[in-house]
Amino acid sequence: MRVISLISYYADLAIGLILAFLLLSLVVSGINEGIVRLLGIRSKFLWAYLRDTLDGAETADGTSRLDRILDALKRFGRKARTPLTQEASPEEGRSRLPASVLGVFARLPFGRDPRPAFSRQPPPVESPPLAAAADSVAAEQMTASAEAPADAPADPAHTAGQADPEEAAVLTVDPAADGAAGGVLPPGQGKSMAELLHERLQEIDHAKRGRTSIADIPPARFAVAVMEIATEHGGVEALMRDLDALKSPFSRPLKAVWDRASHDLEAFRRGVEDWFDGEMERLSLLYRRYVRWVLVALGLVVTLVFSMDSLEYGKTLLRDNAYRSAVTAFGQAGPQALESIREQCRPGQDTYACVTDVLSTPAFVKIFTNAPVSVTMDAADGPAWAWHGGDWWQRLTSPGHWPGFLITLVALLFGAPFWWDILRRVSGLRARTSGSAPS
Repeated sequence: MRVISLISYYADLAIGLILAFLLLSLVVSGINEGIVRLLGIRSKFLWAYLRDTLDGAETADGTSRLDRILDALKRFGRKARTPLTQEASPEEGRSRLPASVLGVFARLPFGRDPRPAFSRQPPPVESPPLAAAADSVAAEQMTASAEAPADAPADPAHTAGQADPEEAAVLTVDPAADGAAGGVLPPGQGKSMAELLHERLQEIDHAKRGRTSIADIPPARFAVAVMEIATEHGGVEALMRDLDALKSPFSRPLKAVWDRASHDLEAFRRGVEDWFDGEMERLSLLYRRYVRWVLVALGLVVTLVFSMDSLEYGKTLLRDNAYRSAVTAFGQAGPQALESIREQCRPGQDTYACVTDVLSTPAFVKIFTNAPVSVTMDAADGPAWAWHGGDWWQRLTSPGHWPGFLITLVALLFGAPFWWDILRRVSGLRARTSGSAPS
């Protein structure tokens, strides 16, 4: 019987710890999901990638004040060898995607919004012509070439015969050269490739502070949208030529897919779909890597707010079992069996009332009593709030609780799905599936 009792104690301990970790993991996941939805992180992350891929890099000198502050912090903390933002040069520009954890916390939520503007109109029958994005390196070069004086002296060290193929490409193409479609216009006279893509998807869109909220694009729909843009632009080859003139990174995979498809449009559509599907998988891995650090920060905050000491909590679970055993033995051993519980009672408090209070506040409930603010439910007066800031700070600054805090933080990093699966295995719960239901 003693062996069975010990097994029961350990099972209660395991289930109690798993329930606590599951609940706190759900709190962390809920806070993270609320922040992501409030700030539109997923949508911004997707469109930052699409802007980089379709429109090219943004200009280095057109960054926001926040980017300049981050760059200053990067130069100040260079010894830490932790890049805060990506290095940028006037020729290559910079990526809109965050380059570090600080970029996820600061630049992506509060920097320049990469998402296109929301429109309530249905997709137009005829799209505007392709133009350079206003904040791209290609737009800056087009503006510089347009403002350069016609009689500017040629560089004797770099003649026209020595020009690179990219330099020889004409950025500003007359739309009439390829008929009604095709050609690249300066910024403001058309729409960028990312904006043309959004035109094809806006029927499934809804507003988020005046911007698109699309955070997921099916690869098949992306491929069809590219085909539609190419058709209006004069064909796939005309679109590839103009994307190459805009220094768009999308031109290279598009050309590779077009050559592999042997100019077959159906094979080209499937190739674009497969390419975009692979890119979304890669982007999802990058997003999860950054979000992992956000979850670490949120897990640390939740652990410290509730001052959840796992070692102390485990001892309290075992003590609860001892209390229950004492109450069970009360009928045979008499009042002396409650000596262990009297330590929890106030001086002069009735023993039976104290037993009720102790057993009605199990270890699982005590998790929330160590927070700076706690609430107690009274049958007569209703909820009562209490401030325990002094006791909470004393727990945080006590080195004896730090190992328990560390164990809690590490446990929360496994996530709620992990602890739910462990709970099902330990408790014997089985997930209901469509095939397990009796016919």
